[in-house]
Amino acid sequence: MNHAAQPPEESHLPTTTSIPTEQTRGVVRGHILFTFAVLLALALAWSLREVLALIYVSALFAVVFTPLVNNIMGIRLRGNRHISRLLAIVLLLGCIFFAVALFFLIALPPVIRDLHQFAYDLPARIPPIVARLKRLPLAGKLGVDNIAQRSEDALSATAAFLFSSFPDWMGRIFDLLTAFVLCIYFMLEGDQAYNWMLSLFPRERRQRLDTTLRAAELRVSKWLFGQATLMLILGASSTLVFGLLHVRYFILLGVLMGLFNIIPIAGAVITVTLSALVAALDSWEKMLGVLIFYIIYVNIENAVLTPRIMRHTVNLMGLTVLIALIAGAKLAGIVGILVAVPTAALISVLLDEYLVQKDLS
Repeated sequence: MNHAAQPPEESHLPTTTSIPTEQTRGVVRGHILFTFAVLLALALAWSLREVLALIYVSALFAVVFTPLVNNIMGIRLRGNRHISRLLAIVLLLGCIFFAVALFFLIALPPVIRDLHQFAYDLPARIPPIVARLKRLPLAGKLGVDNIAQRSEDALSATAAFLFSSFPDWMGRIFDLLTAFVLCIYFMLEGDQAYNWMLSLFPRERRQRLDTTLRAAELRVSKWLFGQATLMLILGASSTLVFGLLHVRYFILLGVLMGLFNIIPIAGAVITVTLSALVAALDSWEKMLGVLIFYIIYVNIENAVLTPRIMRHTVNLMGLTVLIALIAGAKLAGIVGILVAVPTAALISVLLDEYLVQKDLS
């Protein structure tokens, strides 16, 4: 005899899943506390963003200069001894300071002497300049007759601006000195700080992270070599061209053009403007020659030199470099531009290792 299947009796007891257990409440509290901790850390990082940027720039330049320090440490002394790290850093800084001091001791005296003479002769120079400008089209509408008074007003406004911004400049100088001291400490104690940072990660992930960061360190160090090559090319070519044009202080201007090339875009604008103004003191033709040279050089550098040198050293696309420069300028101004390319190299290595899906087929 077949009996119809009886439906199971419904249980009227409450299910255990409807009542939060103590363990569940603990997990929720942990998530809430973790969220508040992250928000607090972000707020703290935002309030200390200038300090963190200073630390980051110091650490980045320490990474760039550490290979030079290691090469100095590799020099063998008598008795098969090697130079200590502290002595290697002192020797490196001593060579840099000696080169800078020697350059300015040779280059500055004639510049100061000519500036003093120029200030003395300035009242006599203004009438010939006004006479030249009057020959230009639309000179009457431009108010050339009042150029002397306008020049004096501009000089007074410039002096007032420099005087009012003196505290800001002193703060920047203090930041520069602080970054310099931090860079030395990072070169001295960077290994200990690096090992402590690795200890924050699980043991099974440290080897991969260590390998990735060392590859990034190598690429960032190569950036210095590539940038130094671009600086040398610009400094040598501008010195040669300025010398052929008989521009005043052509050696000083050429060296400044090369040194300031480490600051992309902004450094070039400052130095080419200064060179054009110095050339204009003698003739407009010299100023035009300086501008034509720089326009030609910029196109050659952007089209040929930078893509080839940076691709072989940092291995970054031109589009990546451009985006990094724009982002760096927006975030931290000139300092951001200065560290944009090595930072992009660091991020590129991390992305290649952890996010890029490599085709294994």
